[in-house]
Amino acid sequence: MSVDEERRSTRVKRLPREVRERQILDAAVRVFSQYGYHNASMDEISEVAGVSKPMIYAYLGHKEDLFAACIRREATMLMEAIAAGVTTEQAPDMQLWHGLRAFFQFVGEQKQSWRVLHRQATSQGGPFSEELLAMRGRAINLVDALLVRSATTRGEAPAKSTEALAAALVGASESLADWWLDHPEVSDKTVASWLMNLVWMGFGDLVTGTVWTPTPE
Repeated sequence: MSVDEERRSTRVKRLPREVRERQILDAAVRVFSQYGYHNASMDEISEVAGVSKPMIYAYLGHKEDLFAACIRREATMLMEAIAAGVTTEQAPDMQLWHGLRAFFQFVGEQKQSWRVLHRQATSQGGPFSEELLAMRGRAINLVDALLVRSATTRGEAPAKSTEALAAALVGASESLADWWLDHPEVSDKTVASWLMNLVWMGFGDLVTGTVWTPTPE
C-alpha cells in the first residue's frame, strides 16, 4: 500500500501523548521507508499521521529528530523481538537458531522498519550512525555471550575471538536481510537456515580456538 493510500482524511483529537507519538512515528516510518530521508517531507508525514506539522514539532521535534526517534524505536523493537525468541534453557545452537529465526521474522513482517534501520539510516551516516552503532553493539554483545556460553557448556575455554565472530555474524545477518528484501520468494525459515549452516558449522570449532590453516606449500 502506498503512502498516498495510507493518508487519513480525519484528524483525531485529544489522544494521549504516547498514542499520538506512536501515530506520528508509524507515519514517519512509512514515509521514510518509501521516499528516503532526504526526499521525505514533513508535509507528507503530517498528512499520513493525520496531525498538523506544528504538532509533530511539539511532540518529536524537526525532521532530523523525528528520523532519529524512528531509528531508536525500530531498533528497540527489533532487539526485543530477538530476545523474546531466545531462552537460556535451550542449547546454544538452538538459541542461535531461534534468534536468527526471530530476526528474519521481524524483517519479513516489518519491512518498512528494516528499510529505515538499514537502508535509509545507513546511507545517512552523521548523527544517525550513533543510533545504529548502539543497536549493532547490543546485538554483538548478545551473540558474543551466546558463543562464550556454547564453549563453556562443552567444558572448553572460549577463544578470544568470540566478540569478533559475533560482529561477523551480525554483519552477515544484516547483509542477508538486505538481500532478502529483494527476494521475497524465499521464506524466512530458509534464509535463517542458510545463515545458521554457514556460521554454526564453522563457529563450533572457532569458539574453542580450533582453526583451519592452509597446507604448507
